[in-house]
Amino acid sequence: MKNINITKMSSKGQIVIPQDMRKDIKEGEKLVIIQSGDHIILKKLDKFDKQLEEDLEFARRTEEAWKRYENGKFKRMDFDDFLKEIEAW
Repeated sequence: MKNINITKMSSKGQIVIPQDMRKDIKEGEKLVIIQSGDHIILKKLDKFDKQLEEDLEFARRTEEAWKRYENGKFKRMDFDDFLKEIEAW
């Protein structure tokens, strides 16, 4: 299941990763940040090399989805249907 949360940037450019999303990240562990348009993907460095192609494909698909959304090519659905579609992804 995908996890969605909201955070904000401080005046020093720092963001907080919500506690339930950082349970597998240790203090001092290096992270890779990938920016694709308006989207930012955070990936643990030790997993980055192994899944680079998959991560780049995810970034490409995300960017395409946002373009469809911005062009009004999306559909409305209730939360439960949304979760089912995400799980099938």
